[in-house]
Amino acid sequence: MAMASLSTGLKALFFVLCCAMVTTLLYTVSIDGLPFRKDLLTPWMAATLVDFSINLVPLAAWVWYKESTYISAILWIILLVCFGSITTSAYIFVQLLNLSPQESLQDPIYHVLLRRSSKDDMEHKRKHSPVVTARIFFSVLGLLMLGTLVYTLVTDGSPFRKELLTPWMTATLIDFYINVTALSVWVVYKESSWISAVVWIILLICFGSITTCAYIVQQLFCITSQDPLYLVLLNSRNRFPIDAIQCAKC
Repeated sequence: MAMASLSTGLKALFFVLCCAMVTTLLYTVSIDGLPFRKDLLTPWMAATLVDFSINLVPLAAWVWYKESTYISAILWIILLVCFGSITTSAYIFVQLLNLSPQESLQDPIYHVLLRRSSKDDMEHKRKHSPVVTARIFFSVLGLLMLGTLVYTLVTDGSPFRKELLTPWMTATLIDFYINVTALSVWVVYKESSWISAVVWIILLICFGSITTCAYIVQQLFCITSQDPLYLVLLNSRNRFPIDAIQCAKC
């Protein structure tokens, strides 16, 4: 019963978030025109866009993994780049709708995260897993965002200035934090205690994609370099016993 309520709640959450971002986008266009203007690209707007784009990377990687064909994956990723959290929310909502009644009653987040072929083949491991490559990749992205943040602070000062909060900056921040909400749902699913989940979510809110990359790298070190990469999506209860033991040590 609790899992059914969770599934319903998640559907409602991401439907509302999608509608909220569509409304925000339309309202911002109506009062401030299109965003493709040079005057909007302030240093802090540029830093926010870098932050936003890095947070899209794990979402795009998940979409690529989930989709059964390259064409559908590419189409969804293009929509993700163009429409941000509207696509994120819509995609998750569609995945939740596609769950069978049995999957919704068992563990809806688990079934949404994994593609069906992975569920049917959980005991097979790849000979050449990209886990090490992923560790390096997300470490570099995290350092890139850290460098961007430090550089913008040094060259343009504090971001907490009233003149920076233009209509398009506000819309971008709403877009950004809706994606953070999607990532936060995954963090809550992954973490074994509410305290650790809350700490990670606070860090996500405060430091954005720096925290996203740090969290993903930490989780990548909870699986071995020979494990299939998709295991990073799962919490310790749904991994192999050996993976659960390793993750408990992290």
